[in-house]
This record gives sequence, C-alpha cells and structure tokens, in this order.
Amino acid sequence: MNFKRLLMLLAFASLGACATLPSSGPSGSQILETAREASTGTAGLNIEVVEVDTLAALPVAAAPAEWTLADLGAPPPSDTIGFGDVLSINVFEAGVSLFGSSSSSGSSSASGVVSPGFDLAVRMNTLPLARVDDQGEILVPYVGRLRVVGRTVMEVQEQMRRSLRNFSQDPQVLVNREQVIGNTVIVGGEVAEPGRLVLQTNRESLADIIALSGGYRGEARNLVLRVERGGDDAFLRLGQVMEGAYNDLTVYPGDRLTVLTDPLMYSVLGASGRVQQMPFSRDAMNLVEAISAVGGPSENSGDPAAIFVFRYEGPDRTRPVVYHFNMTQAPTFFLAQQFALNDGDILYFGNAAANQPSKMIQLISQLFSPVVTAISVTNTLTD
Repeated sequence: MNFKRLLMLLAFASLGACATLPSSGPSGSQILETAREASTGTAGLNIEVVEVDTLAALPVAAAPAEWTLADLGAPPPSDTIGFGDVLSINVFEAGVSLFGSSSSSGSSSASGVVSPGFDLAVRMNTLPLARVDDQGEILVPYVGRLRVVGRTVMEVQEQMRRSLRNFSQDPQVLVNREQVIGNTVIVGGEVAEPGRLVLQTNRESLADIIALSGGYRGEARNLVLRVERGGDDAFLRLGQVMEGAYNDLTVYPGDRLTVLTDPLMYSVLGASGRVQQMPFSRDAMNLVEAISAVGGPSENSGDPAAIFVFRYEGPDRTRPVVYHFNMTQAPTFFLAQQFALNDGDILYFGNAAANQPSKMIQLISQLFSPVVTAISVTNTLTD
C-alpha cells in the first residue's frame, strides 16, 4: 500500500506542476486586442485591423511593379554609333584618287572599278579601321578628328562626304560598324548565355532580351529581373516579365540586366501543423491555397475563427495591416479565395482558448495511464 500512496503522490505533484498549460500562441481575441493597443499606445505602429467579411474589405490587387528607372524616352536608332565602336570606312572616288594607289600608300588600298557605260574609272579606297575613342571621335585622313558618337551611320557618311568634297571629285563614303559596343546590353545571372548582346532593332522588350540570351534557368516564379540604367535600378518579377506585363517597355543601350534567384515566400506561425517559411506554388496564390498548403489550423489547438494575415502595405510598404478571417462563416471561404497573398506575408493561426479543457483531459490521461498500470501490477503482485 505504501507503494500505491507514493505513486498517487507523484501523480498529484505532476498535476500541480502543470497548472499553467502551454499553448501554441495567442488566441484570436488576444491578437485583436494587442493590435488595437499598439495603435493607441506608445509603440507607435499604428496597426490597421481589417475584418474581412465583405468584398469591400478585400485589398486592391497589387499591380505589376512600376517602372522606376529614369525615363530616357525612346531609344536611339539601332545604327547609332557609340563609344568603343569600331568602324570600317570605304571611300569611292571618280578620276584621280585622293588617297593614292595601293603601291603608293601602305595605309590604304585602291582598286579601279569601271562602271558599265562609263569611261570614268571609280576607285574604292579602304581606310584603316577606326575605333571611337573616349571623346566620341575618330581620326580620318585629310579630314582630321570627327565627333561621331550619338550619330547614325548615314549621318557620319554624309559628314565625311562633305569634308572630302574639297579634296576629291564627287567622293562617296560607306561606313559600317565592324564591332558594336555602344548599342549593346549586358545580360547576366540565371540565363543560359550571359554576356554582351547587340540590339538589332532597339525595340527589343525585356522578355525579348531574356529569350535572345537563351532563356532563363529555373522557374520564373522564383526569379527576379534586375534592370540597371545609369544610376537607377528596378526589380521586376520575371514571371510577370515573361507573361508580357512590360512588353511596352523597350531595352535601352547600356542597360544591364541580371536574373536573380528570389523566390516568393510567406511565413506560417501559430497553431498550425507546421511553423516555417513556405514558397509560393505559383506566381499568384490566394489565401485558401496558402492555408491548404500547410494543412490548415491544428485540430487540437487551432481556431478556424482566428486566422490572420500580417503584412506591410502602402507605396513604401511601411503601413502595418492585420487582416482577420473567420473561417467558421461560409462567406469567408469565398472572400479568402479572392484574397491575393503577397511576398513576405505572415499567415497566423490563432490558438483556441476553448481547447484548454481538452488539453487538461489529455494531460491527465497521459499522467494517470502509467500510474494505473503500476497499481494494477502492484495489486497482482500482492495478491
């Protein structure tokens, strides 16, 4: 009998130690109360609490990110000459050649070409390749230094023709870009073929550039496109880019595009089957999909009437807002399907205060089960 009394004393001592039962987090009423207190107290958070029970309570769906780069207007023509470009120059002359023949000039070559129906020989002189220097200029024999950066090939040809007109009989000039540096963009990151890409039309969209770089690596919903232009930059979701949300925007020469890994995530806390960060299953998720992905509130400790979404809103994402969903009401299920989840949202399942008695019963059962077994064994031995 002494052994029985000892077991009973140990059981009651264990119950006394568990007078305060642990919970998986604050209940729904505690969340709402503390959020309102933070708005009126010294915390200065000014938290807005929104009861999602009507269509009017749903936030406006987030539009694609605005283009935040400096507006440079329409891009220049595709044959605009830029810094570092290498130009080939051919001069066609009728009669006596200003540049001489190949036998008299080591820096140029001349060939006589007789046009059909004419007695006059036309000579083509190929000048040395000219690279546009840091001042945007090239050096042309008999002409001197010419500023060509920012001008089209046709404009440079006419500029040289006028300069040579006083030295040669009806000169004609043909300029080609042998190496293109200025009219390019740099593409890097998670693309198949990173490097320098020449713009062929200067009307390529962001999605065009990704495609011309061999496409992206990975899943578009987990990637972001960083566009650097001058001293500005913008971060755009690659999924939206590839879907055509920015097709009206053209890439500008000199842009730097980098595809970075940055998956959309939301955090799950409180009385749920799991507490962790969860990735978006696709580019756009609603609240019902997010709740389903984590298994919903715990049947032992969760309260379906106390489901919350915490997020920052506003242009600068500095305004804290708490959305409250009572999933015991049928209309809320339809509203939750129209509630778009944002990157960085916190999905919180409130603790059900009504579950405390059931926790106590489970705890008592767990504590007394070994005691009852031990007493039964003791009775068997004493009998």
